[in-house]
Amino acid sequence: MATASYGSWESPLSAMEVTRAALRFSDGLEMEGDDLYWAESRPAEGGRTVLVRRSPGGETADVIPPGYDARTRVHEYGGGAYAVHRGVVYFANFTDQRLYRLRPGEGPQAITPEPGVPAGDRYADLAFGEGFMICVRERHGDGKVVNDLVRLPLDGAAEPRAIASGHDFFSSPRVSPDGHHLAWLAWDHPDMPWNGTTLYLASLSPDGTPDEARAVAGGRGESIFQPEWSPAGVLYFASDRSGWWNLYRLEGEETRPVAVVAGDAGAPQWVFRLRRYAFLADGSIAGVYSSPSGTSLLVHGEDGSARALPVPGTWLSGIIAAGGDLCLVAGSPTAFPAVVRLDPATGRSEVIRAPEGPGLDAALISAPERVAFPTPDGPAYAWYYPPTNAGFQAPSGELPPLLVTIHGGPTAAARPVLDPEVQFWTTRGFGLADVDYGGSTGYGRAYWERLHGTWGIVDVRDCALAAAHLAATGRADPARLAIRGGSAGGYTTLAALAFGDTFAAGASHFGVADLELLARDTHKFESRYLDWLVGPYPEAQETYRERSPIHHLEGIDSPVVLFQGLEDRVVPPQQAEIMAAGLRERGVPVAHLTFPGEGHGFRKAENIARTLEAELSFYGQVFGFEPAGEIEPVEVQGL
Repeated sequence: MATASYGSWESPLSAMEVTRAALRFSDGLEMEGDDLYWAESRPAEGGRTVLVRRSPGGETADVIPPGYDARTRVHEYGGGAYAVHRGVVYFANFTDQRLYRLRPGEGPQAITPEPGVPAGDRYADLAFGEGFMICVRERHGDGKVVNDLVRLPLDGAAEPRAIASGHDFFSSPRVSPDGHHLAWLAWDHPDMPWNGTTLYLASLSPDGTPDEARAVAGGRGESIFQPEWSPAGVLYFASDRSGWWNLYRLEGEETRPVAVVAGDAGAPQWVFRLRRYAFLADGSIAGVYSSPSGTSLLVHGEDGSARALPVPGTWLSGIIAAGGDLCLVAGSPTAFPAVVRLDPATGRSEVIRAPEGPGLDAALISAPERVAFPTPDGPAYAWYYPPTNAGFQAPSGELPPLLVTIHGGPTAAARPVLDPEVQFWTTRGFGLADVDYGGSTGYGRAYWERLHGTWGIVDVRDCALAAAHLAATGRADPARLAIRGGSAGGYTTLAALAFGDTFAAGASHFGVADLELLARDTHKFESRYLDWLVGPYPEAQETYRERSPIHHLEGIDSPVVLFQGLEDRVVPPQQAEIMAAGLRERGVPVAHLTFPGEGHGFRKAENIARTLEAELSFYGQVFGFEPAGEIEPVEVQGL
């Protein structure tokens, strides 16, 4: 075993190899007959999202041809970009955002018109009636963005016609099995869908026109998630009215709980078509629940009974029924997220589709430790990954540098699965803490509401407390603590550097530097999110300035590296530009890397690899070690 300083260990996991395992599966698994469909994003193909079909015999094949990308830009984050109906695939194409029909043996045919504004009419979350489709539409033009539900014929013979409008946002249109009813969700600014949504129900005419809608559940302060019709025609949904997203069903005018569980059978609807429960052939319901104790999979019988299934991973999503089985996306600390088939009778599971690599020896895999640490609001949580490489040890008495990683959202959560990016760091001798600060989801409504009006305070505090806890327990060098994150995690990174002195370095990936600028210049979906996180704008303008790192550069002495996609519409590139310029002016060491053609989150293999190498080079220069291997260095101005 060789002796080398933490951070300088040789790793078999190169930055480009990380991208081989960066294949991502959407939550939108679909069953059509005996065929299973899913969508996968492929960095090696420029981040193109490809639809894949698996036949009963086990053969898999790409469904859409090269040149097409099954990805919608509704809400900018997308999701629900495709569906399958009677053997025909329908999907939104990323380039022009039009809907396409793909019959077996034919090429894709556009069924929505070319909009007046390029890619200005966007579609998502498709549902089907007899001869027609109902879906969400987001229309851009004349400086406005209008969301509604539309009906259109499956052959594209007529233009989409609005059938529900008047709210800021719509999602989850679901047609009952007999075709006589339509359910959907709607909400309005300033709410996000996890703050409050309303479930609507209407009778549906044979041509797909709903009558007057009536609200049957939800509203301000109650989040409804995944309305779904059972095969018997009963409407189910998840509601967090109890403090947890639990399952309910509609019986006449009354809602009845399916089960009372101290766990969330729901998730923040950042994207469309999220699924956390499915109906089994015997009438029971399988539900995925998240809680502080972990992830569970419960089967609820019609008689009110419940039984736990062996979970095929520590993180589960996208569950659907597949004959008598379940299909879902599952990952664990030793397995990359993969498409898995599970037999609910026996608990046996098999992997249907997984990333191709890289293959990692078990002696190289850093398994996370669940860490709870105290805060003024009660316990908060993190997953701690220790430095792990069987070929190396550190000099006696040396403690490892720690990377505190912050998820986006900020209403999201860490995923305890085998992540090649995490292992990129741990195999080189870094410790890594993936923090679920107060405001993260999967711990009940009260936990994520800790961030109400306190973004830039609670998240920053909890990340500093997590780092201090790990340093105090001998798992990190207190002089070499770094913080990193993307999007909202990038904001927390910059705020932690500006308003505290815990961290000696920071890496912001397309992060927010100026809250006022974000409030004035971001997309419709999140344009009022800051009302809840910070306060209404412009009434709370002074608070926005108080919590914006760009106005507190005097508090930043630690080196910073900034990564930014130039096509980002969520956090525009100007945010990183003004931050980099301000730091240079003060003489703070800074590196600023931009990537043409990338949006909010990098999708191209070469850009993902370059970002990893640049960040590693940055830490090597800041913490005084020489990274192993041949990597392209980054220039840190002022260091």
